[in-house]
Amino acid sequence: MDVAALENMIEQGRDSYEARLAVGQAYLKRGQFSHAAAHLKVATTTEPDKTVGWQLLGQVWRDQGEDAAARAAWERGIEVASANGDEQAKKVMQVWLKRLG
Repeated sequence: MDVAALENMIEQGRDSYEARLAVGQAYLKRGQFSHAAAHLKVATTTEPDKTVGWQLLGQVWRDQGEDAAARAAWERGIEVASANGDEQAKKVMQVWLKRLG
């Protein structure tokens, strides 16, 4: 995935939930958590009723050792998943919450 091209697209005004999600996920995979968090925060603000953004944002926070923030993101994600009937995402986030302790 060409993160630079996606960021360029965003800067040129073609910003979207999907673009932010893709960039955030790419940065997460690279371990660049602050960049990932910045994009995923925008994604969850833009489309707060979509589950994947919350899942990924929780992962970023967990990987940074920010357990309280991860918990909050996943709890919100579980609410969204429940409202959308996305049972698989709900179960995944519930497991991650249990692992946080």
